[in-house]
Amino acid sequence: MASRGTVFRAAARTMAMLLSLGVVGVARGQLQVGFYSDSCPDAEDTVTAAVQDAAGNDPTILPALLRLQFHDCFVKGCDASVLIRSASNDAEVDNSKNQGLRGQDVVDAAKAQLEDLCPGVVSCADIIALAARDAVAMTGGPSFDVPTGRRDGLTSNLRDADVLPDAADSISHLRSSFAAAGLDDRDLVLLTAAHTVGTTACFFVKDRLYSYPLAGGGGNNSKTGTDPSIPAAFAAELKARCPPGDVNTRLPLDRGSEGEFDDSILRNIRSGLAVIASDAALATSNATRALVDAYLSAAAGSFERDFAVAMVRMGSIGVITGDDGGEIRDVCSAFNTN
Repeated sequence: MASRGTVFRAAARTMAMLLSLGVVGVARGQLQVGFYSDSCPDAEDTVTAAVQDAAGNDPTILPALLRLQFHDCFVKGCDASVLIRSASNDAEVDNSKNQGLRGQDVVDAAKAQLEDLCPGVVSCADIIALAARDAVAMTGGPSFDVPTGRRDGLTSNLRDADVLPDAADSISHLRSSFAAAGLDDRDLVLLTAAHTVGTTACFFVKDRLYSYPLAGGGGNNSKTGTDPSIPAAFAAELKARCPPGDVNTRLPLDRGSEGEFDDSILRNIRSGLAVIASDAALATSNATRALVDAYLSAAAGSFERDFAVAMVRMGSIGVITGDDGGEIRDVCSAFNTN
């Protein structure tokens, strides 16, 4: 019988083939698995080693690397624009929706090593995608191949990041955001499930606990309180962890299973135990709730397999390839000067 990793890699290779044939319409140009096999044979292993080194010092960097790819790809495509740093604080990363973004230093470290090995060959955008792949595997998720061949973008603007999904978004807003990126409801459910690992700050929970608009208010009599969709016992638990005024304490996004990649996040969403509003929103739409239920009742491995496919799809949004433009940056945090 084929191993779990073999099955996942085969699924991802199939998706990569569809992408390269133009069957999946989220990509521009062509990506391919093993793009650097001749030009920089050790490229992928170098990225993996950099992620392993970083995780050895700080395991929480793994979910941060997943978040880094999401925040890059949802803003005008997967082009490493989120890595640009600006002295005038007007780059993508300076947008408040990128608050707390981490993992840039891991990408920088991998890039420095790759510039020693293969100068001017491996893009920062590809490093982000490969690092996210490794982060999934290192938290117990599926192993899968990532098509590469992205080039780095030439712009990074603060206001462009306004399109990023937010922790307080409704299901209609989330569905619209994903559709605008060429992704569907299945992708929304699967990529939200990346919250199976990692934490969030009380800052992103406080409005659900203390400032949620309640029915019966309005005008000068508006009322706020606790989101009534949160089970009372869970609301009390969250309030104990996030008392009024505390915005910095961190909570696991996947209650009871934050350190392991599994489908527990979907079980929590279905049971009303989602921590942030955007996760809880999946249970408020018939379409997304049905997908959550389907994965929880499906044969073992289907969630992990489809998650890998969704990652490949997301990593192909708006890519710049071949002669389409862009550049291979010398340093990931700055555009080339010539």
